[in-house]
Amino acid sequence: MKDQSYMDRLKRLNPAKAVQRGRKHFSEKAYVEKIRKQSGRIGAKVVYYSLLLYYAFQSPNTPKKAKLTIAGALGYLILPTDVIPDFVPMAGFTDDSAVIIYAVYQVLSHIDDGVKVQAKERMGRLFGSSAQTFDLPDKE
Repeated sequence: MKDQSYMDRLKRLNPAKAVQRGRKHFSEKAYVEKIRKQSGRIGAKVVYYSLLLYYAFQSPNTPKKAKLTIAGALGYLILPTDVIPDFVPMAGFTDDSAVIIYAVYQVLSHIDDGVKVQAKERMGRLFGSSAQTFDLPDKE
């Protein structure tokens, strides 16, 4: 019975409205600013994976459940307080990276070619024309 209630709420959930309610922690502006300012410290692979999540979230083809996973991961990335604070040398983005990689693995089937193209184009704007993109993990 409890699972049915959860599924009913999930069906009625509007991810855009849920994100709107949490706007102080999750916003496009905050995400873009964090990526722009911290891309060198975060690392190109995590930036690319976070961009994949970002564009998958915007895609109308991505289901609500996947959008919730993505919103949580990107929200954690931009959240000012982390398990390991971002300012800690060498380890500051370790937890952020783990969350992003886990989320990519969870929503891998919803990352289509259009999302990959958008992420690659943004990488080019962030890192220049020689920006590297990375292969996605295989999901067994």
